[in-house]
Amino acid sequence: MSTDRLAGETPPEQEAAPGTADAQTPDDTASPADSDAAAPEDSAAAAGEDAPVSDEQAPGASGAGAGTPDAGAAREAPAAPSSGAPSSGTPSSPSPSPSPSPSAKATADALAAAVRAVENGERSAASFFNDAPRPARQTPPAARPAEAGPATGSHAPQGTPPAPAAQATRPHPPQETGGPARPPVDGTAAPAGAPAPAGPAPAPRPAAAPGIEGVRQVLAAGGAPEALAEPAAEVLGERAAEALGEDPWQLLGVPGVRPEQADAFARALLGAACGPGDERRAQALVGWLLEQAALAGHSALEAAALRAALAQRAVPDPDEALQTAIADGAVLVFQDAIEEPGKARPAAGDGEEDEQPVRILLGLDRYAMAEESVADGLARLLNTFEAVAEPPRDTTADGEAPGADTTTAEPAAPDADAAPAAEPSAESTAPSPEAGTTGAPAGADDTAHRPVRPSADAWEAAAAAAPSPSAAELIRAAAHSGLVAHTGAEAARAEPAALLAAARSLGLRAFGATHTENGRRRLAADLARSAPDAADGPGEPGAAAVTVAGLLSGRQGPGRDADGALALDLLVVLDAPQLDLETAALLVESLTDGTRLVLSGDPGVLWSAGPGRLFADLLAARFCPQVASRTPDFGPIGELVSGIGIGELSQVEAPGKEVVIVPARDAGEAVHRTVQLVADSVPRALGVPAEQTQVITVGHGGAAGTRALNAALKERLNPGPGRFGGFDAGDRVAYAPAPGRTVPATVTGADASGLHLDCDGAAAVVPREQVAGGAVRHGWALTAHQAAGMRWPAAVVVLPGDAAGGLTRAWVYTAFSRGEQHLSVVQGVDQALPRAVAEVPVKERTTRLRTLLRHSAQDAEEPSADN
Repeated sequence: MSTDRLAGETPPEQEAAPGTADAQTPDDTASPADSDAAAPEDSAAAAGEDAPVSDEQAPGASGAGAGTPDAGAAREAPAAPSSGAPSSGTPSSPSPSPSPSPSAKATADALAAAVRAVENGERSAASFFNDAPRPARQTPPAARPAEAGPATGSHAPQGTPPAPAAQATRPHPPQETGGPARPPVDGTAAPAGAPAPAGPAPAPRPAAAPGIEGVRQVLAAGGAPEALAEPAAEVLGERAAEALGEDPWQLLGVPGVRPEQADAFARALLGAACGPGDERRAQALVGWLLEQAALAGHSALEAAALRAALAQRAVPDPDEALQTAIADGAVLVFQDAIEEPGKARPAAGDGEEDEQPVRILLGLDRYAMAEESVADGLARLLNTFEAVAEPPRDTTADGEAPGADTTTAEPAAPDADAAPAAEPSAESTAPSPEAGTTGAPAGADDTAHRPVRPSADAWEAAAAAAPSPSAAELIRAAAHSGLVAHTGAEAARAEPAALLAAARSLGLRAFGATHTENGRRRLAADLARSAPDAADGPGEPGAAAVTVAGLLSGRQGPGRDADGALALDLLVVLDAPQLDLETAALLVESLTDGTRLVLSGDPGVLWSAGPGRLFADLLAARFCPQVASRTPDFGPIGELVSGIGIGELSQVEAPGKEVVIVPARDAGEAVHRTVQLVADSVPRALGVPAEQTQVITVGHGGAAGTRALNAALKERLNPGPGRFGGFDAGDRVAYAPAPGRTVPATVTGADASGLHLDCDGAAAVVPREQVAGGAVRHGWALTAHQAAGMRWPAAVVVLPGDAAGGLTRAWVYTAFSRGEQHLSVVQGVDQALPRAVAEVPVKERTTRLRTLLRHSAQDAEEPSADN
């Protein structure tokens, strides 16, 4: 148990991050019962993020395929190339062909026998493609010609410019063979004039029925479980049955399906017409590897890493596979400058640009677009911001606001300049949650949405009244910049709250967004303390506190204006490290020009569940003003966590038992001690009830993972038969309404509509199929990723011996800082804990945002340099 992922015990560096510093040679012999391993340590933040394969047998069987070929298997694979064999199965060479009478049934039976042999250890998984039943054939008459690759060889990664060029130079070979599944790939694999590969034709299959029934038929023919029918149809569209029949490896696009399972499915459908060198297999693996890398947090991968991962998967020619994917537009290519420590970056036009080393990155269009959208959006907010008037000019227009106060062409700006008082604030912001999306066209609403531009003196007065020097610095930074980064720990959250209170008092439509409902409540409490007398409208004083999901959906916050932008002037996003690329892109795109955006968070915590490291890249690029809080976290827990943040794990004085270390010799004892702490010790000694104590551990699997801990805690705290799909009324659960989001809840009942939950006072109903798919899990114990952004009165962190490999400073920092009043550490890793804190800061991610932001800053500086 070494990672925060939903099931499966394959470490993320082996599966989802090929070729990174942590990478090892995969061992791909995981059981299909753990095929929900869809979210490794740097990404699994929510229960239910796993794929719908769940505990059911995956396609074919688990151990089949060439997932872990040895070197000999990799060398032997090209001797039997079948990558050019079209799915129609009509080879032109007169090679021996099996009788079609046994049909796919005989093939499937032979496959099942081979799979059982692999699972029983009688043969290696690497021998699957080499030894599976097929006609003996060492050297086919039509081997791949050496010149098959040059159609895409000129587009090797080394010379390819960024994304647009990768698609603009996409070649379409003129000699297409008409393979119905993927014409560009088939055309590349079999140029005109090349003899078709010899091999037996696959058994003919009857035409698939239309719709979902056809998908079920194709899955059944390949030995895949029927449960994959709906997700396959959702991923592959209306032609899912036809697509799977022509290219069985498209099954890899279904979440939770692994390469060895797709290989087994392909052999069951195509027989000897497929092999490890099939180009359809190679292309599917390229996409799958990049998707797995995204689950581990990478927005792109280095070309060398992806090439090595393909070779480990028995792809005979990884270079050609990558070039075909690039030519097909399935993969984009980028050049990323390598920063050398201690060496200054060459200035534009100094002739040294070509000497700067670069790395070649490959990525999926989805994440590349999101990363570029975030970079462009942040640059837009920074560049379109209109700075407030300087104090000398502003003092001449204190009583009224003549047009000379500003030079902007905005018609509403001069009038609004004279309204820094708090009274207009209540008028303009109170109705916004209801009227923000509906009232824009009317004249009255037009005046309500006119931009308010407080003077520099008004901002300075607000800063002078701030509760702390750091809060004053943050207010001043937000007054003079459209984008600000703010860093600080838990106590520093009061500073963004002070900024929000000051902005609202100046008449701005200001809101604060957090990653979780738990964080929203804490921000609301800080807002109430910052402005106890403020009139925030009909709701409680913390009406300006929302969640990111609620803000984007329109359920919370000001709503949207007539143009679809969020109707606000200042947005403060707390828990910024938890923002993934796609959510951040949607958020930034929803902000109109001139809106102030403040990203605030603790840089020491774990990064987002999804790909990217937005906050860390923004800080590293020094793209905007940064305000570092000087407000420390007090108490023994604050002292302990502050030391961890700088790489020191020291003993702290805890006279009130705020921090307790509990040794555990093995995983069994760790589970026993944890149950004892939650049910007895913490309630008796500290008065914190069990329902307010959260258990945090490193992963879902293992003898002391979330599954084992939740089973033991349920037996002690809420025993029951699990009458509602494994749950009983009163169970604490973790509900994942979307990947990367965890909502703590309590089961209240169930009926035909689904499982009923109480999510922090809000009722929710989870449909039965989502419950069966893993969207709800028991929640007495969570992973650190799931717990990020939330805090409880007491936290129990469990570190059994087998957790040592998954520990990093960021993980320990996040887990240890979840308790407000008490922290118990059930410790079984001995010296691995201080070593991880001192020597393993984070698990790195490969991203492009830092480079994009730096290029954007350089582009913005160039015109002024010319002048």
